[in-house]
Amino acid sequence: MHIGELAERAGMSLRTIRHYDEVGLLVPSGRTAGGFRVYTEQDLERLLVIRRMKPLGFTLDEMAELLRVVDGLRTAGASDSAVLAARLDEFVDDARARHATLVERAGMAEEFIETLGSLGATLP
Repeated sequence: MHIGELAERAGMSLRTIRHYDEVGLLVPSGRTAGGFRVYTEQDLERLLVIRRMKPLGFTLDEMAELLRVVDGLRTAGASDSAVLAARLDEFVDDARARHATLVERAGMAEEFIETLGSLGATLP
């Protein structure tokens, strides 16, 4: 698929996808004779992983490391897979902690909105 279809399917901008290409997070699987980027379903899956990491506050370097771990698990031998699986577990724990922080912040935001609503209700 071309970048426009990828962007539409992922719900992301062309600019963001190009940026991820520039920094090496999402390299297109190929290019047309005219030089246009061509992506596969696997590229889309990779982009969706990146998209899901962003709201949790993972840095580009952390995203790249996780993608290396995932790629490595697909091709690793028995000795390497244990190390990679342990690193993946660390990412899972980190993601859970970041999620918990977001849930806590969302609760605070809801309380704040209720407080503002209560203040507004007391005005003449």
